[in-house]
Amino acid sequence: MYIFALNVTKDMPNVKVIDMTQPTTGCLHDYVVTPDDMKNLEGAQFLITNGAGMESFMDKVTSQMPNLQIVDSSKGIQLIKGEGDEGDNPHLWVSITNAITQVGNIGEQLSALDPTNAAKYKENTNAYIKKLEVERDKMHQTLDSVKNRDIVTFHEAFPYFAQEFNLNIAGVIEREPGSEPSAKELAETIDEVKSLNVKALFAEPQYPTKAADTIAKETGAKVYTLDPIVTGPMDADAYINIMDSNLKTLQEALK
Repeated sequence: MYIFALNVTKDMPNVKVIDMTQPTTGCLHDYVVTPDDMKNLEGAQFLITNGAGMESFMDKVTSQMPNLQIVDSSKGIQLIKGEGDEGDNPHLWVSITNAITQVGNIGEQLSALDPTNAAKYKENTNAYIKKLEVERDKMHQTLDSVKNRDIVTFHEAFPYFAQEFNLNIAGVIEREPGSEPSAKELAETIDEVKSLNVKALFAEPQYPTKAADTIAKETGAKVYTLDPIVTGPMDADAYINIMDSNLKTLQEALK
């Protein structure tokens, strides 16, 4: 959300954007609010969130800050339901179409909450959405025609991405990042990869590739790196640059 916020507030010296998490944090599954976070929130007017339950750990904190306006970027996005007791999948932004909706939501809600700057928010939002649309068109032109559509991913970050590009996630190596799959789960994934003749396993740059390497060794599939954009450079062009890199990886892996 930080990258999206940078673009929506571009060239607005009276608006300061603070990233609550470090660029190396990764997904927020186990994030704990720090004293610095509390200080930043107490001085903030708006908190821009991904929504869809991603920031549920913040609910107790924000409920005690009645003057803090929440900008929920997930409005209007159809969520993918989790299995069993799992909640909705919150990794919305990994789909570039969802990202466009999120940017639009941020711009629209900031314009309503801060009408003095509404025209600039709208201008910036439209400009960034145009860039995202160009990238989306390029990705679809490449990926819509690939014949090999079965993939195995590292964790549950890519269902929205797969949905957008009509890819089949044949297996997930770690349901929760950092939790090694059991021997049974590993064996099931290996069997699935073999039965579907899956050629590509996608690890993530934020986590070790031990389990993926084991599956690759047993099946002959190759390990590639696909970035869910939860770490990395925090500049305004980072989302599009990483998506472009992901496109090149997929083009190579699915040929």
